[in-house]
Amino acid sequence: MSQISVNGLTFGYDGSSDNIFENVSFSLDTDWRLGFIGRNGKGKTTFLRLLLGEYEYSGSITASVRFGYFPYPVTDEMREECAADFIDRLRPGCEEWRVICELSLLGEDADVLYSRFGQLSPGQRTKILLAVLFSGENEFLLIDEPTNHLDITAREKVKEYLVRKSGFILVSHDRDLLDACTDHVLVLNRQSIEVQNGNFSSWWENKNRADKFAKAQNEKHIKEIRKLKQAAKRVSDWADKNERTKIGFDPIKENDRSISTRSIIGAKTKKMQSRAASIGKRIDREIEEKEGLLSDIEEIRDLKLTALTHHKNVLVSVRDFILRYADAEAPVLNGVTFELRQGDRIALVGGNGCGKSTLIRRILKSTGAAVSAETEESGVCETASGLVVSYVDQDTSGLRGSLPDFCEERGIDRTLFCTILRQLGLEREQFVKDIAELSEGQKKKVLISASLCTPAHLYIWDEPLNFMDVFSRIQLETLLLGCTPTMLFVEHDNRFRDAVATGTVTL
Repeated sequence: MSQISVNGLTFGYDGSSDNIFENVSFSLDTDWRLGFIGRNGKGKTTFLRLLLGEYEYSGSITASVRFGYFPYPVTDEMREECAADFIDRLRPGCEEWRVICELSLLGEDADVLYSRFGQLSPGQRTKILLAVLFSGENEFLLIDEPTNHLDITAREKVKEYLVRKSGFILVSHDRDLLDACTDHVLVLNRQSIEVQNGNFSSWWENKNRADKFAKAQNEKHIKEIRKLKQAAKRVSDWADKNERTKIGFDPIKENDRSISTRSIIGAKTKKMQSRAASIGKRIDREIEEKEGLLSDIEEIRDLKLTALTHHKNVLVSVRDFILRYADAEAPVLNGVTFELRQGDRIALVGGNGCGKSTLIRRILKSTGAAVSAETEESGVCETASGLVVSYVDQDTSGLRGSLPDFCEERGIDRTLFCTILRQLGLEREQFVKDIAELSEGQKKKVLISASLCTPAHLYIWDEPLNFMDVFSRIQLETLLLGCTPTMLFVEHDNRFRDAVATGTVTL
């Protein structure tokens, strides 16, 4: 066992007004299974890149181990090759027999190494890259979101695999994966970094307890400051009133007064002013103790959504539906039957390639959306007339341009859109960037925010949570359980799906 020590780390990107890390220090043991938690854009991937030595920074990072990073960069040329032909380019000195051993632990046969990489499923490609990553020795591994785009079965295999491993940092927003595979957490708060023993759930419980205490303390200080200010004002008013009586008096009405009483009045006034000054110092101390109490709390703000009500109860009807692409031998959808009624939140469930996105595109086609693929079909797949749909695509690759242009193109209210983005944790400095420069999680927030801005009868979301941080997932869960819109969605996050879905359709 050895340690990774971070001391006085300061780093910011060129042109950025704020540093991502500001004089932070902490230590990690290299035999930990460390979960890395934080909002999108807080610097998780950046920190991994700093460990790899890819950026210049102030402070020091010392480690006696080498680092390995997932995902490996796979070029278009590699996609046309078999993985067995390029694994030594991903990891110099990588031995094929070790990769085959790791693949067996991931539930995959060695055959996948000898098939064209680009033809493999996302799960198979991920498993090959993980097998290459873990095929070495004496390395501390940096694993950046390994389960994105993986179906439920592949996620379970990756989870079972990582449970047996140690000596890694796992960046993930999948709460089940973090709970199962980690024994420590590294958390990027709003203004600090903390390391805790335990998994996601134990950290979440501790966080809620600490946040509740900080809020109670903050409220206590606010009340005390309010009382002290009132007391200070009373004493100050008394002192001013008393001071005004020093000069000038009516000898008939105030026959007990004389010139000599001025010194007594002055002394009394001075005592009152001293007391007011003392109260002022107490106010300053209370304010100082109050400062910072809430500065590190990651607020999970309530989101809002305005769903439309349709005159029909059944919005989507699919009966004995079969769909085959024109150049395919077998149908991608075969005998699918279900109804989606107002208030339903139906989850489409199945492995990669089973036709979930295809079914979504076919339903969108029924509402008038342009779908270019040529298909042969039979059975019924129809939607209610006049149905307004708000759609979130799983693909963010086409997003580019400014946020104002994005709002104008989609016809959505810019103020509401930006408000929702802020509630989802996007910082204001991100608003001036080209959308293409945002992280994948931030791009997802752009699509989700646009959908929430759009009043609709039906919300169709295709893998909306890929790359989205834990806090945003919890916000969306709370929203959907509170507003109960009609939804058809695909999501491989078990905890989110189980919380939100009123029913499932297995393909």
